[in-house]
Amino acid sequence: MRRTAGTVTKAVTAAIAVTVATATLAGCGAVGPRGNSHDAGPRPAPARVAQGTQAPDGERAPARDELSTFALDVDTASYGYAKRQLGNGELPEPSAVRYEEFVNSFRQDYPSPDGDGFSVTADGARTPGAGSRWSLLRIGLATRPADKAARKPAALTFVVDVSGSMAEPGRLDLVQKALRSAVGELRGDDSLSVVTFSERARVALPMTRLGADGARAHAREVIDGLRPEQSTNLEAGLRAGYDVALEGARAGVTNRVVLLSDALANTGETEPDALLERIDRARREHGVTLYGVGVGSEYGDALMEELADKGDGHTSYVSTEGEARALFVDQLPANVELRARDAKAQVAFDEQTVERYRLIGFEDRAVADEDFRDDAVDGGEVGPGHTVTALYAVRLRPGARGHVATATVRWLDPASRAPHEESAAIEADRLAAPLWDPATSPRLRVDAVAAYFADALRTYSTGDEQLPGAPGLAELADRARALADTTEDPAVADLAESVDRAYALRAA
Repeated sequence: MRRTAGTVTKAVTAAIAVTVATATLAGCGAVGPRGNSHDAGPRPAPARVAQGTQAPDGERAPARDELSTFALDVDTASYGYAKRQLGNGELPEPSAVRYEEFVNSFRQDYPSPDGDGFSVTADGARTPGAGSRWSLLRIGLATRPADKAARKPAALTFVVDVSGSMAEPGRLDLVQKALRSAVGELRGDDSLSVVTFSERARVALPMTRLGADGARAHAREVIDGLRPEQSTNLEAGLRAGYDVALEGARAGVTNRVVLLSDALANTGETEPDALLERIDRARREHGVTLYGVGVGSEYGDALMEELADKGDGHTSYVSTEGEARALFVDQLPANVELRARDAKAQVAFDEQTVERYRLIGFEDRAVADEDFRDDAVDGGEVGPGHTVTALYAVRLRPGARGHVATATVRWLDPASRAPHEESAAIEADRLAAPLWDPATSPRLRVDAVAAYFADALRTYSTGDEQLPGAPGLAELADRARALADTTEDPAVADLAESVDRAYALRAA
């Protein structure tokens, strides 16, 4: 997954050198998708106008740049880690708060596509404020859920951090419980290996087919025997993990490395280039992808993000047994495959109806507009049953009517690498309903609460301008609690609790 070069270099070099989650054209009443292009060639790109400059607040005027292009992202670690910090009585660092990872941490109701690609939907609503011409536009993408019985076998290499910092409750002990559960859920034709790292790396379990006699029991014994040791040589762990993964890679099998760590590396290679190149080469030449799972009250978020991006994977963060079980039992066995490679989205705004717009988040996923249909340019990897939500703040022109924007997603088939696209359009009248109106899609309102919460955490100490229609934290908590009752979703109740905690910390 592509990131902007400045962010990549600074975040990773600092992290290693210093310390080594389909726009439903429903809800508010959106227009349906414009055709299916699974069997058609790529559509021509929308007509381009002169590229303009971006304002400091991230807003753009369509007359200068009507295209917004980014790589898809299903990461959720930023929200998970923020919840952990708030639970510990700390406000997260604004720079570690990523809007899209807050929004994509919540379940959506987008329709599933018929094939292996995406469904695309779009809806929206008007933000509060007398005479407001601002609206939130939601672009939603969804892939078809996995069929556990029909999926290809998997070869998983678990790279487990056993350094001294993992002794803290909720780190290695949580990892062990999660891995034991995963061993029970994987199929007999799946294989797994375990590589541990502290000061040095060690192959604790060579690649083992789980259907063999005694294989599951032996794997559990190895997992139970893991103990915290000394320093954190993440570089050695990943090198050994990739060696095992490549040696055990099989044709017709999904090969993946799963890194479980607090990502607080302090020993080994201090320059990221060699390590990142190895991860990238394994991805390109052998199709081995990397999934990063973060743990711990202190967590190297920037480093884990960059490693997973380079490995065409994604990141999650877990801090409770329930979260770990959901990840390793309910999600990992079904989602080891990919539905789409190098997936990118492009939204074309109509300058006749749109005065200004701002993509909320995805700053590190920016792709040059002209690279949208360049399949050599890296995008994002998306698995089965995933949803991706992108929110835009859109200011319509006075009296605007008709077409507002068209959203297109492009991806490569994981096996054939053939390109496919899907699109959906939205009209101005579909953005007119008030955001907090009970008739507005509950899931859109949850997404708005998540985005406004991230915005409050991002701007509380920076003085940056907040998103249009931003409510206070007390109001956000009230809206989250009401939505938790409406949706009967425990995750939304957790969101309300986190907002309450942030409000109390801000008031202290």
